Amino acid sequence: SAEASQSAANDLATAVLYAERNGPNPAAVAREVNRDIAAALDIARARADIKVQSGNTSTWPVYAQDGKGRITAWRMRSEIQLESRNPAAMSELVGELQASLALAHIAMHPAPETRRKAVDEATVGALRAFEQRATLIAGALGKKHRIAHLAVGDSGFQPPMPRMRAAAMAAEVASAPLEGGESQVSVHVSGRIELVD
Repeated sequence: SAEASQSAANDLATAVLYAERNGPNPAAVAREVNRDIAAALDIARARADIKVQSGNTSTWPVYAQDGKGRITAWRMRSEIQLESRNPAAMSELVGELQASLALAHIAMHPAPETRRKAVDEATVGALRAFEQRATLIAGALGKKHRIAHLAVGDSGFQPPMPRMRAAAMAAEVASAPLEGGESQVSVHVSGRIELVD
């Protein structure tokens, strides 16, 4: 077996923000949440370099603590998901949206094409390392070798996504600072060789 790693730039910013409300009337709660989400979607859609889409939405009952199973209120949560190759624009938008929404999480990680390129480079390195190891083993035994079986797999690495929860604030919120950095992508090669004269 052999392994190789390659750095991949964290060039894609993603964020999830949400609106959450609770109250005795589920229709009124839904109206408030839907209003906040619709306004946020309008703001986000105006940014050409940021992709926006609706996220998870759920409504659930809040029960009394007296053990009788009475529903005292309804709570609703709805999310929007943002994605951008421009961290500065993402930072600015997240800061603006936090005036009415709360931030569930924000993260930087490699874009699919960036990660794919890093995996390809690490694959070449891992295969070369495998061949060198096979040649070393066969040579130490005074033999040549041929590859009988080979399996290649990457780590599927995803950088940790820092989770930052915050209550929605009416006041203006500062932009969220983002620094891309790098992630390591690893490829593992394992196989079986046969020794030949």
